[in-house]
Amino acid sequence: MTRPPTGPGSGRGARELKVRVRTAKGRRLSSTLWLERQLNDPYVARARAEGLRSRAAFKLAELDDRFRFLRPGARVVDLGCAPGGWLQVAAERVNAAGSRPGSPAGRVIGVDLVAVAPVAGTETMVLDFLDPGAEAALREQLGGPADVVLSDMAAASSGHRQTDHLRIVALCEAAAAFAFDVLAEGGTFVAKVLQGGAEATLQAELKRRFARVANVKPPASRADSAEKYVVATGFRRLPAAGGAAAGAERCEGGSDAT
Repeated sequence: MTRPPTGPGSGRGARELKVRVRTAKGRRLSSTLWLERQLNDPYVARARAEGLRSRAAFKLAELDDRFRFLRPGARVVDLGCAPGGWLQVAAERVNAAGSRPGSPAGRVIGVDLVAVAPVAGTETMVLDFLDPGAEAALREQLGGPADVVLSDMAAASSGHRQTDHLRIVALCEAAAAFAFDVLAEGGTFVAKVLQGGAEATLQAELKRRFARVANVKPPASRADSAEKYVVATGFRRLPAAGGAAAGAERCEGGSDAT
């Protein structure tokens, strides 16, 4: 189980100790605010202390604590896996390194447009999952269908909230279409979306293909962020072809570092 960060300023009535960052010459105010937020984020500090590559690792851990989809022996695909925080969590929970005697060893494969530093017990592929042949290449690498498909991807921000919402929904639809092709019966799909209403078609398609669909904002997700995560469990393979739209903009890596 994951625990909320603790420490100075984390308890009720405790004095908040906040680091202030001055805007240096040549640095934009937005960069200063981002740096200040990072320095004061307890999840960032905890990720650094625990050797995790990003604070986003706690989001996946919290989702799995609730829904229990990362079981020992499971085969997992992480789309847009850079920088590797989700790979670390998945590898530990499915026993990808086979380090827990008596538990089956799982398999974790990360896919991204850029090379990712190795994560113990996992494999990575420099691959655009939207390319023709990506599904076949991944199936061959996995040695069969996947039990879990993860996506923490986000399209590059344009600065326009509605445009960014539409882009990330399109990207999530493409990840869902990919999941429909590679998931085993009973499998799980987990993906980031933004609150905004344009994802109604995606939600309807997921409800048609999965036994249960939940929309969750894990505690590690920043309160001021519009992101949420859809967790679809109990995949049902339909006899007829169909699914979410596969068109989406390409993104550079995952949003795992947010």
